[in-house]
Amino acid sequence: MPAYSRQIRCTVARFVGAGLLIAAVPTLGSASALAAAPEPPALDAYGDLPAVVDIAISPDGTRTASIRYSGGQFWLVVLDSQIQPIERVPMGTNKFRGLTWADDETILITNSATVSLGMNFTASKYEMTGTIIVPLNPDNATGLVFGNTRRVADTTRGAHGIRRVDGRTIGYYGGIELGVRGMGDPQFLHGRPTLYAVDLARNRVDLAARAASEDHRRDWLVDGQGVVAATLDINTRTGAWDIVNAQGDELARGNDPTHGAGLIAFGKDGRTIVYGLRDQEGRDRWFEVPLAGGEPVEYLPNIAIERLYTDPRNGQIMGYREAGESAKTVMFDPQLDTKLALIFKAFPGRNPRLQDWTANLDQVLVHTEGNADSGTWYWVDVPGRRAEAIGNDRPAIDTAQVGPVSAFAYTAGDGLKLDGVLSLPPGREARDLPLVVLPHGGPHASDEVGFDWWAQAFASRGYAVFQPNFRGSTGRTAELRNAGHGQWGRAMQTDISDGVQALAEKGIIDPTRACIVGASYGGYAALAGVTLQQGLYRCAASVAGVSDISLMYRTDVYESGGSRMVRNSLQEDLGDRGDFDAISPRRHAEDADAPILLVHGKDDTVVPFEQSSKMADALKDAGKPHEVVVLDEEDHWLSRAETRKAMLKAVVGFVARHNPAD
Repeated sequence: MPAYSRQIRCTVARFVGAGLLIAAVPTLGSASALAAAPEPPALDAYGDLPAVVDIAISPDGTRTASIRYSGGQFWLVVLDSQIQPIERVPMGTNKFRGLTWADDETILITNSATVSLGMNFTASKYEMTGTIIVPLNPDNATGLVFGNTRRVADTTRGAHGIRRVDGRTIGYYGGIELGVRGMGDPQFLHGRPTLYAVDLARNRVDLAARAASEDHRRDWLVDGQGVVAATLDINTRTGAWDIVNAQGDELARGNDPTHGAGLIAFGKDGRTIVYGLRDQEGRDRWFEVPLAGGEPVEYLPNIAIERLYTDPRNGQIMGYREAGESAKTVMFDPQLDTKLALIFKAFPGRNPRLQDWTANLDQVLVHTEGNADSGTWYWVDVPGRRAEAIGNDRPAIDTAQVGPVSAFAYTAGDGLKLDGVLSLPPGREARDLPLVVLPHGGPHASDEVGFDWWAQAFASRGYAVFQPNFRGSTGRTAELRNAGHGQWGRAMQTDISDGVQALAEKGIIDPTRACIVGASYGGYAALAGVTLQQGLYRCAASVAGVSDISLMYRTDVYESGGSRMVRNSLQEDLGDRGDFDAISPRRHAEDADAPILLVHGKDDTVVPFEQSSKMADALKDAGKPHEVVVLDEEDHWLSRAETRKAMLKAVVGFVARHNPAD
């Protein structure tokens, strides 16, 4: 049996009435979930890369294409509507980020690489993205977008849609224009993206729109006919912004020295555009304005939107999904609304996410995860009332080995209502458990109920795992997000320990047996938990974490080219620059009251390796117990399998030594 076939559980489910007939899933506290603690999988089953990176469906709905990881390398796998393989092509060990279909004969794959660009650039390393054209028609071009021209660098800086124009498939991409004189080498001019129209069958490039001027940032909306219908321009020094249509007529303008505005999509009929901004009260708001000009009106006011659905042919909004525990989906077309409701109703309790779809929603791809599900991909044929599982993210993890996952609501010390995600060890009573606190990165991000490979790795070893959505987290209210302003190391930190206290009060965890672990901002929170706070945790592990706020501020401002908007945004988040040392774990290394593990990739372009090396030096000078694990050739996202597994082995082993589960 081919390797990719072994990764697919050949589950076939059929629509019955208004839903799918799918096997029941054990829930938290059920007898089946607590019957016995299953033997845990090897730790590598969690630390390895997912077996499925991404799956996309062809525009006509007859095929899927996927990037899969097997045997230490990636594969491009194309299946027909009968789930039979058409193509299986080895893709090496590049860092693949996703894929899509440009048309029924062309697949586009996105990858990235960490590159050094030399002394003339503001950062020593950059993570550069490339787009690979993979034609199923052998007569068409293959290779990197921009790979056939010397006047554009071989990297894509933003994708702005795939359109059919005069019978040709055109991709609209941001690219870095190069200066070329005679037969000399191309010369770097600036890093501001120019918009190009790429004939994907020939990989031929035409100019679509000029780059922004110096100290400006630009974005575009391209309509179904390939016309650059709207252009947003932001002055990165003053925050002044304006939006113009294809004729250069102004549609909207404003000034926000911290955030600016952003283009969202075309309205449902294509005659308007939707843009977003943050108002003076810190609320994110969307507005709709006619392309012909007119007064902007607020778009979907008072609705918290988790996801927009847009038509891939023209970028027009088809509908949306509301955020929240009782989220509902809305499609503006009544027929599509009926189909989408049917799809979501078919996966009760499975945390379904619509990943890709045909324009008529007859064929869709759904991803599920969470309780008893380490990640499953379904190809759903809506008219045929059939769904088939076509991929599993982690086939080595059985359903019984997935620990129960649930939301946990609690209240911060100042009365702010918060929530988090609680993952429990499978087959164990939720009573007096050892705890791993796992705050998310960002910090403007959130954790939601689902399968988290890092949390589940700890749960499989007998730990309760708590992922708090502290103030500053997104996906909730603007008030909660804005409550994080100036609260690094302060209320954002006590929100985390308040969650630990709430779990202890319910008897779920033993608060004397807790460690704190995190990556990026979560790594900062881990370090702060044993330096800015004391007496809470037995150990702390920081992966690619920030240790010095002043250093982070200086680095981010410098790498932005001195952007005043970046400076203002950082000061909004971090507070007064004079207080940076007070919230920097590096400056409080002598106060560390528990062993610390520092893990960091040498190719990290988001949080430089220097943040961990300087923390290690400070701990050494203070005579505090610590360990350092250096991940060679690894980026901020732990993109390589071997180093990800090495990180997990190091962190889980460190926690087990200082806070044994049994």
